Amino acid sequence: MRVAIVHDWLTGMRGGEKCLEVFCEIYPEADIFALFHQPGSVSGAIESHRIYTSPLQRIPGARRRYRYTLPLMPTAVRMFPLEDYDFILSSSHCVAKGAKGGYRTYHLSYCHTPMRYAWSGYEAYFACLGGAVRWFFPLLVEYLRRWDNEANKGVHDFIANSYTVAERIRRYYARQAEVLYPPVDTEFYLPRNKRVSDYYLMVTAFAPYKRVDAAIEAFGRLGRPLKVVGEGQDFDSIRALGKSNVEFLGWQDDETIRELYSGCRAFILPGEEDFGITPLEAHACGRPVLALGAGGALETVVGVNAQEYEPPPGFIPWNEETAPTGLFFSSPEPASIEEAVLAFEKMEGRFSPEAARKQAERFARENFKKAAAERFRQGWLNHRERLEKSGETY
Repeated sequence: MRVAIVHDWLTGMRGGEKCLEVFCEIYPEADIFALFHQPGSVSGAIESHRIYTSPLQRIPGARRRYRYTLPLMPTAVRMFPLEDYDFILSSSHCVAKGAKGGYRTYHLSYCHTPMRYAWSGYEAYFACLGGAVRWFFPLLVEYLRRWDNEANKGVHDFIANSYTVAERIRRYYARQAEVLYPPVDTEFYLPRNKRVSDYYLMVTAFAPYKRVDAAIEAFGRLGRPLKVVGEGQDFDSIRALGKSNVEFLGWQDDETIRELYSGCRAFILPGEEDFGITPLEAHACGRPVLALGAGGALETVVGVNAQEYEPPPGFIPWNEETAPTGLFFSSPEPASIEEAVLAFEKMEGRFSPEAARKQAERFARENFKKAAAERFRQGWLNHRERLEKSGETY
């Protein structure tokens, strides 16, 4: 069976790439297709595969400023020569699921979220725009939404990375999706420090919906030490907001991040995540999480006062007897984050490293790999059965 794995872009190891890494282990002979590839930016397990890129890769400067090519991405992903592949596995949060194979090709899309620019993140991105781009953006989004819905016709089955995303797929695409949570490397992320320091931690991309700016403002008022790991489009503007108690560390390797997780007082998640692997990595290192009570955090963090928040449709809340592993705040605004930090410091003793670690182990990498391999196999067999019933054969 010839397998093509289609991923939006390869520019760093974030949550989507950690899923991709497992897909590469399941299909070691698969070819990878991505709009862009920055060599050395992803793990060796991914780099060891044959990687094919789109014509957008050849645009000067596009590998660093790839988001500016968004209007061209739908066309570019359709240019991948996938007609001779038996199975397309798209790992998609933008346009990867629009990849098109041959008539007999089975296409399963592991969806990290429907295209954020066009759907759930539209308001956040639009609010950051100015000038002529602000006028043009709604027209672009209208085009992307039409294309996105058309592209769904080429996907046989969807798997969502959370119930939050499954609900978006139902709402925006009128499609059903099974849920398979992304993997957490609980063998690598382990408690490392016996003594916890006084700093709080964020590990994040600097994108509008992440609400890094709100956390920076909140901690500026509180005066508590905050370390921020990550890079992204808003890095310079957000760094300018930080006071002396906020330390911007930029990109860091996994070993350094593991040490930072283990030593932090608590991990901060100020924006709504589709799923959010970083809170679970912090849990795996034994640390509590202060998170916005929305999106994926409701599915991963056992939050104090979680009953005040409405879980996504289909999700079964954790057992009420489970020890809390974090605290939810109600709004992605500085005042709400401040309030949560102060509340946490009053009840800090309620959060145990053992409970956090136990919660992370629910999402262990091997569990994901086993479940994904079985789901992909079954999807492929069901597709072959449909073809045989229609008179087609392999």
